[in-house]
This record gives sequence, structure tokens and C-alpha cells, in this order.
Amino acid sequence: MSPTSAPSSKPLYIGIDVGTGSVRAALVQKDGELLSTSSQEIQTWRSPTDHRIFEQSTNDIWNKICGAVKRCLEEAAGVSQVSVDEIAGRVHGIGFDATCSLAVTDVDGKGVTVTQGPDLGSYGERDIILWADHRAEKEAETINATGSVVLDYVGGKISLEMEIPKILWLKNNMSPELFSRCQFFDLPDYLTYRATGSKSRSCCSLTCKCSYVSLAARAVKDGHTAPSPVDRDDSKSGWDDQFFQTIGLGELVERGYGQIGAVDENGERVLTAGMPVGSGLSKDAARELGLREGTPVGSALIDAYAGWLGTVGARCLDAEGRKEESPKLDEAKHRIAVVAGTSTCHIVMDPIFPGWWMNEGGQSSTGQASEKTDALKNGKLTVCQLIEHIITTHPAYPELKEQAKASGSNIYEVLHKKLESLRVEKGAGSYTELTKELHLYPDFHGNRSPIADSRMKGSIVGLDLDTSLSSLALLYHATLTAIALQTRSIIDTLNSKGHQIDKLYVSGSQAKNPILMKLLADACHGSSGVVKGVVITSSDSDTQSNNGGKQSGVSAVVLGAAMLGRMAHEVVAASLSGKKSDHEKVASLLWGIMAEMTPEGVFIEAMKGTSETERKLLEVKYEIFLETVKLQRKWRDAVDAVLRK
Repeated sequence: MSPTSAPSSKPLYIGIDVGTGSVRAALVQKDGELLSTSSQEIQTWRSPTDHRIFEQSTNDIWNKICGAVKRCLEEAAGVSQVSVDEIAGRVHGIGFDATCSLAVTDVDGKGVTVTQGPDLGSYGERDIILWADHRAEKEAETINATGSVVLDYVGGKISLEMEIPKILWLKNNMSPELFSRCQFFDLPDYLTYRATGSKSRSCCSLTCKCSYVSLAARAVKDGHTAPSPVDRDDSKSGWDDQFFQTIGLGELVERGYGQIGAVDENGERVLTAGMPVGSGLSKDAARELGLREGTPVGSALIDAYAGWLGTVGARCLDAEGRKEESPKLDEAKHRIAVVAGTSTCHIVMDPIFPGWWMNEGGQSSTGQASEKTDALKNGKLTVCQLIEHIITTHPAYPELKEQAKASGSNIYEVLHKKLESLRVEKGAGSYTELTKELHLYPDFHGNRSPIADSRMKGSIVGLDLDTSLSSLALLYHATLTAIALQTRSIIDTLNSKGHQIDKLYVSGSQAKNPILMKLLADACHGSSGVVKGVVITSSDSDTQSNNGGKQSGVSAVVLGAAMLGRMAHEVVAASLSGKKSDHEKVASLLWGIMAEMTPEGVFIEAMKGTSETERKLLEVKYEIFLETVKLQRKWRDAVDAVLRK
């Protein structure tokens, strides 16, 4: 969709999303309408001898951010027929989100190499351990063996994808002298540091990925009244000395946690989403981005949480065709954000708002392609995760690419047409009937949730000797089914612990897959019937909305980042603070921004048009899915028992 031209009186906000394979910047208006957008691919290094290794560069990412922002300003200036300087002057706030990757620098912000070998700990480009990197398996096992109360806040087990296991790996493999000069950032916090010079951290990153648990949060969990945060060193109070000493990171305690997020030299604390960071853009960052020094910068979010911000405030038509009223904050507890790109994250409620908690689930590898312009045109792939792995390793993949190229479409359209032709040919009532004897278990990159078992592997039952395109289409559908069934297992687990989730708000590249979206709605509906369906914000859907509402054209995640920029601007304008006395005002302000800026959604009703046979098949497949988990772990335990002897 073409960007819109904005009257010069309207303020603009920039959202920056750093995904696994690319940087996206979007310039949006106060109502969420897109003015311009730009994306650039970023580099990822892999090890030729260790499939667990994924590394990136802070300099590469920052340079790509600067390029994308400048391109946004130039495009907007052209559309609005004004100068770039005029557009830059109308930018009132900027927000960042990024993957939960570990950025490592020295105390002055210079990148420190994270690559195993003689250069580890020296200055260099490869200074990010990507979220998907699984080198810290032993460190995660060490941490989980402690049984610390801190683990209660991450579902009982810490994931090897989180930052503390990775920091422990660096400590175990780096000389003490080099380790002592490092500071560690979750990537969203590194970006606000690079933009402002402030070392204040986001509550989202520290709580979700860095084993930070505030006194207020612990008090609420234990049924007590939280102590007032006013004039308290909140940043240090969130760290558990005994936990870090027990796992082997006592150095962090001795240094007052300055390496991972203590109060900075300006006395700034841990900030909730969108609260202003430092004094806004620094002189250097403003020059590099082409913006004004002092432009408010909102405290950042992990990308999945930005997706939550950019989706759950959406309105759509109800079952009777009436447009929903603007949702209230309390309704968020029924809405789980499913942010589905290279991996899939599931977010319900959150530490985004002051005083609130959340739960997070996730699938480490699902992965529909992330192409910066037209996904998979002519068969081009930029990211290989589960869906792509299944497709690209099949013998029929070259034929699939050729058909996509010849038809001027993409490989997904070819696969969907093949599934339909097979359904008609075999007289099947549904695609699920076509794959009734094909069962795929999707944890090819370990399990993030709900069992938090990094040793889980993928499996396929029901293979034959067929290597045709028909075989690939069926295997592709089995993969989509497995992703949907695992999503149900996550939601069932959350609801069994007291949540009341009844709708999935899906964003990301996978939201463009209509077969997967219907499978999600139907599979998650399950035998309980609690889940009513899936909502896709119009910006992330290829489905034509019948709402007659605005189509923003900006993805949910980068829109969420832009909301952070607007939040910072309005907090500054209203002279609000992060103190407890302002929590209600801050929460109300952020939810209001979400409701105003989020585009309307397309609702996919669970079980609508689904036959009773397919419903029963999905239920049986879910039982097989759960049994597969138990069976794999039983087999693994049996093998481990032999090897221990």
C-alpha cells in the first residue's frame, strides 16, 4: 500500500524494529497511519563446525538503522513535497524494539568479540550473541540445578536463549581481565544506549531475559503490599545476590551490577515501556540518524512485546458484524499476542505496564520467510527456520521454485494450490484429512515452552518413498499443523494456570499464511471451546478486511516501536515520571496510544466452515502430539541411563 501524505501540522513518530534478519524503520502519524517505511538486511555469522552458533554486529545493525531512518525521511519528504529537514523537525519521538540478543561492549561502548577462540574478549565486530544461539546449554543446566526462587519468574527453568546463561558462558570461556571490562545489554537496551548515551535499562528486557525481579514484583507475588519505589535504588533491588553468586557470576554482585544494568551516573532507574530515556537523542546519534538532538527516545521492548503493543488494542467485527468498541485495559487479559516470524512468541499481559505481570510462551523455530519487499518472490529465501527447513531440504524444492518463477507467484501459493488439487483429486473433505497419517513434531531447535527442554528434537512419523511436489505439499501442511498444535499446548498450559485467553492476536510474516491462521483458530479452540478465534491486524494480513476501516500498511511490531516514541514524547509533555504515584496515569496513557494507533483487525472464527471430521482429526492429532513429547523423553532417558552406566 502506498504511504500517505501528512499535513505539516501533524507530529510524526519513528519506530525501529531490529528482527533476526533485517532492520525496519517506519515513520507514522499520531493515528498510526504510515507515512514511509524502509528496511535493510543485517549480517549474521554462523560457524561452519557448530550449528548452535549465531552472531551479529552492533555496528552493522546501527549503520543499517541509520540508513533505514534516513531513507524514511527522504521518502516522506518526497511524498509530502517538503524538505527532509522539515520532516525531521516534525519527528516528536523515536522508539526501538529488537530481538532478545546479547550485545557485549566495554565500558565505553566499544564492541567486544563473542566468538569462541583466540579473539574472544578482544575488540571486534562480532559482538552480539543472537537470541537463537544455543552455545550456553551447560550453563543453563547449571543455573536450573540451583532451584533458585529467581527461576519461579521464568516458568521454573531458565532458557539457554536468555542472557544470563550466555553471560556465564562468556565468563567461563574468557579471561577474568577481559570479562571484567565488559558490559552486557539485551539488544533493545543497547539501542537506546547507543541513541542516548544513557545506561538505564528497560523493565521488559531485564525482567524477561536477565533474571531481574523487582522488590515490588516479589511483594505482589508473596501477597504483600509493595514498598514505595520513590527514592529507592530500584535497579539494584531487582538483583538477587545469592542467585548470581551461586551460579558463578559473583563478579557482577561485587561490581554492584554495573555490568548488566545498575543505576547509571544520572541516577536513572529501570524504565517501563516508552518512558523517556536520558535526555533524548545524543548529538552524535541525532547526526547519524538525520534527526534533532534531544528528540525523546522511549524505553525499548523486546520485539515480541512490541508486537503485543501493536496488536492487542485492535478492534474488529464481532460475530454479528458489529464493530467492537475501543477495548479497555482489563480486556487485555483475554488477548494473547502471537508474534510469528522466524520464531513465534506468545505474550499475555505483561511487564510493559507499571505494576503488571505477564506470561510468555514461545516456539524457538517456526519461521516463514522474512523478505524485505515481496516474500519469496521467485523462490528467494532469506531466513531458514522450521517451515523453510522442511521446504528447502525436500527433493522437490527445485521444482517448487521453478513453478513459482514460471507462474510469477511465490512458493507458498504454489504449495497451497497443490494442496487444493490433491484434496479434490482424493475426494478429501479437508487438508487435514490428506495428512491424517503424517505427524510432525516441531522442536527441531529445542523446546522453549511449555516444557523448556532444549534437548527436544524434531520428528516425522508417516514418511514414505515419495519425493514429488505432492509429498512436499503434504509435509508442509503437516508442519503448519504441528505449529498450531504446539501453540494450543502453550495456551492450554497458560489457561490451566489461571489465564483466560479467548483470542489470538497474530502478527508477523506467518500472519500472511491463511492456512496456518485457520489451523491456529481451529486447533486452539480444542475440546474446551474457550478460544474463539484469531485476530490479524490488517497491516499483517493478506486477507481483505470487510471492516471498511483504515489499513495502516505498517507491521505490528514496528508500529509498536513507534508507539514507544509517541509515549516518550507525551510523557515528557505531561511531566509524568516512573514513580508509583504516576503508574495509573502512565498505564492509561500507553493503553490509549495503543487503542488509537492500532489498525482494525480481521477476525478468523474458530471452527467456522470446519467439518466435524476435521475437528475430531485435529483433536486426535493433538493427543498424538502430546504423546510424542512423552515418548521422546522416555526414549532419551533410556539412552541416557545406558550411557551413565
